[in-house]
Amino acid sequence: MTVKINDGCIGCGACESICDAVFKVEDVATVNQAAVADNMDCVKEAADSCPVGVIEIE
Repeated sequence: MTVKINDGCIGCGACESICDAVFKVEDVATVNQAAVADNMDCVKEAADSCPVGVIEIE
């Protein structure tokens, strides 16, 4: 599975607070793809919690 951040990230930090092994927020969120497979539960929770809905799981 791959996870990407679509345009529109507001850098709120919600994803990082839920799943800091995968998401890092500076100006906008970035994804550590190497950590996705081992952290799918929190990745899905972060995607569901994103206030602007820009986390895409493929």
